[in-house]
Amino acid sequence: MVLRWVACLALVASATFLPHAAGAQARCSQETLDVRGVPVTIGYCIAGAARSDGSGEVVVPVAASYASPGGSFGRRRDLHFVAGQSASRILESLPLNRVGLTGVLHLTLVYTAGLVRVEGALLTPGGITIK
Repeated sequence: MVLRWVACLALVASATFLPHAAGAQARCSQETLDVRGVPVTIGYCIAGAARSDGSGEVVVPVAASYASPGGSFGRRRDLHFVAGQSASRILESLPLNRVGLTGVLHLTLVYTAGLVRVEGALLTPGGITIK
């Protein structure tokens, strides 16, 4: 009973931060990275059914959110991963000026088990490994 309550509380907490994605069964990831001592929270929710584009890629619609004490924003977009893989990775560049910081966070995103999450992060300039 307590475990179910904790799981429900976690779901409600993530739903209040992340953009609303396709119904009650949204699959979301969220994590907070330390960027030069400032917490930057990054979330990805699957916003629709993944589909093949006919060229060996799977198109995954996501609602992404980015936040720090200096600002926040969200965006919806289609991410293209290699089809037929148990885990597929892409790179995404996140200009940090939109969350009140300087530099660019280069994210390695992995799509596995129906979820998009941050696998690695590199801050430029300087080539600083964040994750």
